[in-house]
Amino acid sequence: MKRLLAPLTSLRLTVTLLALGIAVVFFGTLAQTEDGLYVAQARYFRSWFSTWSPHTPSLKWIVIPLPGGYLLGTSLLVNLIAAHVVRFKFAWKKSGILLSHFGIIVLLVGQLATDMLARESRMSFAEGEWRNYSEDFQETELVFLGATSDPSLQTVVSVPESLLATGAEFRVPELPFGIKIRQWMPNSDPVFVPPMMQQTNPPQTSMGIGKVFTFQEAPVSRKMDDKNIPSALLELTSTNGTSLGTWAVSDWAGEPALQSGARRYWVRIFSGATTRAELQAAMPQFYPMTASIYAKLAASQSITVDGRSYEFTLRPRRYYQPFTVKLLKTTHETYAGTADGPDAEGIPKNFQSRVLVDHPTAGRREVDIYMNNPLRYGGLTFFQYQMGRDEAAATRGTSVLQVVKNPSWLTPYLGCVLVALGLLVQFGIHLTAFVSRPRPAASPVPAPASTSKASRR
Repeated sequence: MKRLLAPLTSLRLTVTLLALGIAVVFFGTLAQTEDGLYVAQARYFRSWFSTWSPHTPSLKWIVIPLPGGYLLGTSLLVNLIAAHVVRFKFAWKKSGILLSHFGIIVLLVGQLATDMLARESRMSFAEGEWRNYSEDFQETELVFLGATSDPSLQTVVSVPESLLATGAEFRVPELPFGIKIRQWMPNSDPVFVPPMMQQTNPPQTSMGIGKVFTFQEAPVSRKMDDKNIPSALLELTSTNGTSLGTWAVSDWAGEPALQSGARRYWVRIFSGATTRAELQAAMPQFYPMTASIYAKLAASQSITVDGRSYEFTLRPRRYYQPFTVKLLKTTHETYAGTADGPDAEGIPKNFQSRVLVDHPTAGRREVDIYMNNPLRYGGLTFFQYQMGRDEAAATRGTSVLQVVKNPSWLTPYLGCVLVALGLLVQFGIHLTAFVSRPRPAASPVPAPASTSKASRR
């Protein structure tokens, strides 16, 4: 066994893996300029293998193979464990080293568990509203909502984004019809077709909002401050393959938080504004009329098959919880003098949300969520993320909470404590041995011989 594990215990292997880790961090950082943070993380750090190529078209032929973050972390973990099995023998004098190495193992395993199990989402609401779900930052889902005997409940059939590709065709056992994806657009813009042009321009779909709007595919953005709004053109078919109609579904309609962005987009189109100042000047004239346009975009779409009606839309992926949260009050304070313009928010001073958490069995509790004071409840952590004002009622505040689910959130703390404790134990062992080490007794120094002046003469 030791002979088999000997190549894995090499210190050269450790140094090589650390050097490769530096290279992956370097090329992954370069890739963020074009791919964006999330794509670069998934490609270089949350993978087993990856390749890097320059984004310059003339240099695309350069391909550098790289190990992924998962491969490097697993290899370092195997290297460390194999070294302990082959080289180290348990002894009290080495207990600190063993403890520190065990802390490093906890850090490596904890990081892998975090990447595999952690999940981040957001909970958006206005004052007085309840939420029992959070929404994913990146992923979307195609959902079909069916009525039940209880008016307060719905059956939800979710189709994940991974299945929504152009040309895909599938059936869901819970639905009495099939689904064909005519076109999938990872990012899109909704173009409103006025009534006078609907007669001359053929509609994009035969049913639903696709008769009033045309969804155009837009370039996928990789910037941190941008959001890709997906849309899809789909066809529903009966059990024998007969077409039941075509529809357009879009996250523009399924995510109410995008209402402000959609209305600003139309104001820019109608007014021809190209700068921020021009957009602000055009708001009073064009912004009210966009309310009726967005109402048409957000109109519900449904289909009735075998006597049952199903509403459907494209929206951010939801994570439902066994409890509800109500936003009671928002506190939005900024430092005086930091707002440069009429639409500038200023530097945040205090963003605070007062919420009421209601659990059917655990009861109710009120809590304040603000910077450095998150709420930990039900295996989730709620952080204060964003704040704003409701456009329909300017006096009502809105809040966005970042909801983090990370079952291994304690492992970094535990690993660091074990490493620090191991170093202290090892230092204490050496210090104790040094202090208690016996020292040889000092030999007496002979007194110098005295001579009288007479004898010296």
